[in-house]
Amino acid sequence: MSQHAIEALTFDLQGETFALEAGLVREVLDLLPETEVPGAPSFVGAVINFRGRIIPLVDLRIAFDMERNDPTIDTRIVVIEHPLDGEPALIGLRADKVHEVTTITEETTEEVPRIGLRWRTDFIRRLARRDGDLIVIPDLDQIFAARGQTASVTPLHTSQAR
Repeated sequence: MSQHAIEALTFDLQGETFALEAGLVREVLDLLPETEVPGAPSFVGAVINFRGRIIPLVDLRIAFDMERNDPTIDTRIVVIEHPLDGEPALIGLRADKVHEVTTITEETTEEVPRIGLRWRTDFIRRLARRDGDLIVIPDLDQIFAARGQTASVTPLHTSQAR
């Protein structure tokens, strides 16, 4: 029986553990100065300067209806590359604490139950169990489609015709 596995970066949001495929992650940064974007949805209410590029800073806590917290000494920004509108884009995700890269096997994951979760189930791709803890694997495509409206995102490769 073949065992599908992904390498995933684990991080915390309000005491809950989340995981992103490590292949999406470009860098984990200490906090950077943020520039608020007037009129932007609170989900993407700020931008940061990442190596000379202005990228949106997304707060997944908003997508999961969690309280906003003030940054702590452990708060990090996880910069990912994710396609938006068919173009690869850099996006910063605020994390309360970043843990490690770990292997998540298909055998340790399960479908999201239709009821019983406090979050929108369409925002969760799968749930994983590790050492008795639950790890949430978010569905970034669904989250960005529903909450993102990230029209101000600069694609990695600009195309001439739009």
